[in-house]
Amino acid sequence: MLSVCSRLVVLVTVFLALVFDGVELGLMPVASLSVSKSLLGTAFTPELGGEWFARFTAALMLGAAIGGIALGNLGDRVGRTRAMGVCILFYSIFAALGAYAQTQEQMLVLRFLVGLGVGGLWPNGIALVSECWSGASRPLVSGAMMAGLNAGILLLSQLARNWPITPESWRWLFQFAGVPALLGLFVLLVLPESPKWLASRGAAKGPVTPLRELFQPQLIRFTLVGIMLSTIPMVGAWSASKWMIPWADKIAGAVDVGYKAATQGWWALGATLGSFAGAQLASWMGRRLSYALISLTTFVITVTMFQKTAPLAAGFHAIVFIQGFVATLFFGWLALYLPELFPTRVRATGSGLAYNSGRFATAAGVLLAGFLFMALGGDYPKVGTICASIYALGFIVIWWAPDTVKGLKD
Repeated sequence: MLSVCSRLVVLVTVFLALVFDGVELGLMPVASLSVSKSLLGTAFTPELGGEWFARFTAALMLGAAIGGIALGNLGDRVGRTRAMGVCILFYSIFAALGAYAQTQEQMLVLRFLVGLGVGGLWPNGIALVSECWSGASRPLVSGAMMAGLNAGILLLSQLARNWPITPESWRWLFQFAGVPALLGLFVLLVLPESPKWLASRGAAKGPVTPLRELFQPQLIRFTLVGIMLSTIPMVGAWSASKWMIPWADKIAGAVDVGYKAATQGWWALGATLGSFAGAQLASWMGRRLSYALISLTTFVITVTMFQKTAPLAAGFHAIVFIQGFVATLFFGWLALYLPELFPTRVRATGSGLAYNSGRFATAAGVLLAGFLFMALGGDYPKVGTICASIYALGFIVIWWAPDTVKGLKD
């Protein structure tokens, strides 16, 4: 069992890793149009800018899906901390290289490579924290971890408000995104390993094949349920919600260059609170009922945001804040629920597979949203409204999920 001091070091380190993970997730929504205007030059059009935003997002999601499964599996094989360190180095080094991209295609490849680290961090970090902080404190700890992810997006938005991102000045942002490489080295060299993982490895008999075990009869139901419940909010977030930021840039960018960053900031503030509250809501109301209510509420708020208001309108940032809060309740919920589905020996692999399989669907969904965006003549409200319908499916899917009120499987 780790000492209180060691557990606190684990908590703070994983929190910081997730903060920088959030920086990577929030980078392209706020920078994409500026990057495209810079790299495309005279070939840039608003419709093409929207399509490239979809491509960058899809590349990140595809990388995150592959990284979450492959590097989640690595965490069950070689340890949570080793896999975490590798993930942090991946997302920071390849993000920093984006500062030197000369073409859209180069940036597209780099966003995919960043995604490998982004996807792999979540299952290993959440598994490590879940195993070091078991018992009654888990809802608070799980919520705090997911709040860290959105705190990173909030941090990025405040930087962008003070140092506006424009077609002439955007490369510094990618250089900043390379800073957490130092944290990756700390994780590899200093951070203590999960005692539960060490014990499970010592007790294992024969070769460990966690990915295969997840599809054996005793676990396949939990695996498929975890994938479905993760896919819905992931697709909704990236194929619907995130369009609000380039929408704000298009409408308000000419009169207020910092408006898109302010929009992301209000969303991220709501998201930071929502991702923390999601785990508490799941603990208080029960896993099923809370997920069902989150699904319906997010659908209604997202449609309202795209249909009843618009950038520069008086109430726009207020509803952006509310949408950020309710849409990210899902992710605090998932941070508590997914580790409960799987025993220690396959926890990182199972959580990573469930959470990141949704990103395969997200990559496809975002590309389809990009095509829809072009087909609708660059109409952001129509695209956001149509894609928001995915949230309503959560109300149906959740009733097939086990209500894991007993906590972690050991």
